Amino acid sequence: MRKILIVGAGQSGLQLALGLQSGGYEVTLMSNRTADEIRSGRVMSTQCMFDTALQHERDLGLNFWESQAPRIEGLGVSVAGPDSSRVIDWVGRLDGYAQSVDQRVKMAGWMETFAQRGGQLVIHGAAVGDLDYFSRSYDLVLVAAGKGELVSMFGRDASRSPYSEPQRALAVAYVHGLGPRPEHPDFDAVRCNIVPGVGELFVMPTLTTGGRADILFWEGVPGGPLDAFQGVKDPAEHLSLTLELMERFTPWEYARATKVELTDAGGTLAGRYAPTVRNPIGRLPGGGLVLGVADVVVANDPITGQGSNSASKCAAAYLAAIVERGEQPFDEEWMRGAFDRYWKTAQHVTKWTNAMLAPPPEHVLNLLGAAGQLQPAADRFANGFNDPSDFENFFYEPEKTSAYLASLSAN
Repeated sequence: MRKILIVGAGQSGLQLALGLQSGGYEVTLMSNRTADEIRSGRVMSTQCMFDTALQHERDLGLNFWESQAPRIEGLGVSVAGPDSSRVIDWVGRLDGYAQSVDQRVKMAGWMETFAQRGGQLVIHGAAVGDLDYFSRSYDLVLVAAGKGELVSMFGRDASRSPYSEPQRALAVAYVHGLGPRPEHPDFDAVRCNIVPGVGELFVMPTLTTGGRADILFWEGVPGGPLDAFQGVKDPAEHLSLTLELMERFTPWEYARATKVELTDAGGTLAGRYAPTVRNPIGRLPGGGLVLGVADVVVANDPITGQGSNSASKCAAAYLAAIVERGEQPFDEEWMRGAFDRYWKTAQHVTKWTNAMLAPPPEHVLNLLGAAGQLQPAADRFANGFNDPSDFENFFYEPEKTSAYLASLSAN
């Protein structure tokens, strides 16, 4: 039986651990927190997962909350004008619904499942020295902890990382009491509100520890008016500031948020990081090799909502690569091949996300505007969140955008 060590108990680490466990591998999972500490802690992300990523969970029988979480059937885009009115507003329908489950719920539940199924769970914040020691006892060591000392083992890939500084300041609030959208009260949708030159507000339904809730998520251009959450420690102050900025920049969203309250004391999060692609292989002091997973090696800004989706797709790609390897060694060549398998999908996410961080060029503004009159364009843009590779066909190049819109207008 092959022995595998996974460090990090997020979406990718746990999905991979449970998948390997069901395949008969002897898996050890290291987490710096217990399930109870995760469940009672602070929110960690917004984690809206689209159909392909959700299917990876279904394939492993890990979709424990699918019947409880709100079904997100659309994705809407609004663009604010200089006077804070909406100059663009539409909703695209998703071919397969999306869902968001608070990671405090999911990761705690998955961790308990892993332990109940006989997995070895080690509660310990691993350092490089620990891995150097442990690596001698395992056939493969995977690092899925996207923050802290361990990430420093994986060098930045400058050719795939155009940004060296954070491109957005992030601020999240989980709330109860958000009113329905008057435009589409009959179904749930993620709303992307673009304030040109200032940032973006995302609003999405979720399942949290206290049931159904909604997430208010500001992405602010650094140094701009939305970059206001540094140093804000009090959750009530965080929510108050969130609403104040909504009233100023997205009054149509503020109108349904006048009665909201935080879901719990841990329902806020703020921070920033530079989008980075790293070398997938880390070298330990003793000469052993470790393979980086998901955010460790491809960390995109959350502006396109791909973090948990990418983590799920990475775990699925690595799981397949490990199973196919059989009894052969997990050497450097295999590690590069496993990452390259994941990069086939991740490259499209990185390209699209980096494009969305830049001011939109004229042809993209034309596309977003046309989607308000051409429902197929709205639907296609929305479904690109599930399969970002499709943006190659109609989004990046003005000629392809024009040809696509012309083909719709001709029908």
